[in-house]
Amino acid sequence: MPLLKLQKAARIALKEYMGLEDGETLLVLSDEILREIGLALYEAGQIIAKEAIYVEIKSREVNGQEPPEQIAELMKSVDVVIAPTSRSITHTKARREASKLGVRVGTMPNITLDTMIRCLNPNVDKVVNNTRTVLEAFNGVKNITVTSKRGTNLTFSIEGRNPIASTGVLKNIGDSGNIPSGEVYIAPIEESVNGLLVIDGSIATIGLLTHPIYVEIKDGIVTKISGKGGEARFFGRLINRYEDGSKTVCEFGIGTNPYAKLTGEILEDEKVLGTVHFAFGNNMSFGGKIDVPLHIDGLITKPTVLFDDKMIMDNGKLLLIED
Repeated sequence: MPLLKLQKAARIALKEYMGLEDGETLLVLSDEILREIGLALYEAGQIIAKEAIYVEIKSREVNGQEPPEQIAELMKSVDVVIAPTSRSITHTKARREASKLGVRVGTMPNITLDTMIRCLNPNVDKVVNNTRTVLEAFNGVKNITVTSKRGTNLTFSIEGRNPIASTGVLKNIGDSGNIPSGEVYIAPIEESVNGLLVIDGSIATIGLLTHPIYVEIKDGIVTKISGKGGEARFFGRLINRYEDGSKTVCEFGIGTNPYAKLTGEILEDEKVLGTVHFAFGNNMSFGGKIDVPLHIDGLITKPTVLFDDKMIMDNGKLLLIED
């Protein structure tokens, strides 16, 4: 039964989300860790596409690390790329260059079988509608404040930056994003971010957190990290790889997917309705100015969010949509 469900989810991903057609060429880019899912997508692609190619690379060390140069060139030569890889290629130059040439790129970093089956639902109306509603709420907003009962108190400006609506439906020329998805995200004005961020859900490459991690931020750059256990130290090592570039707050996002749940895999976690997330590192692909080979997301549960003076989320309840 799990195999049949995986095969069905693979077909849904390619047909309903990527819009793959019989006259198109498909590249499935995977690694040894996600081989099972990669091969399921390849087999589905063989049935749908004019030509399907399966390529397996060695798993990358961190999210945002570039694939091999030869693979980056191959990505430019097809109509559709779908990438179930254990580390994200979403925020890479290879992905950006392929998208510029009109290639549709769906990334599935560290996706699990459970996420495939649970979140790749052929009826995407709820995700699409929620995402569009949140996107519209960004209109005219200059400043955002995020607080939480655990201690988050962070302010930043988004003036002049454009939010991105990620529904997971990637059918237009040059579309790119996560599959599955369900979020609206934006690059804050980097130097405007100030305050305390308490990450209490999960962090990319770490998973579900045992203890909250306290992150002090001044003028967009992390100045101090603290917390019980080894997770805070590991997070510190992650974002210290490229000096200030990888310590800079690069993204703010709001989850809009009612099918997603907190699992420890950031691909799904950051889409959970009623959560927000911040990321550190590269934001070149969505209007920012930080260009380092790293992008690390951290999730905040039950936040309160103000758009200028208007509350749009109250302790994890998104006030913009009906239950």
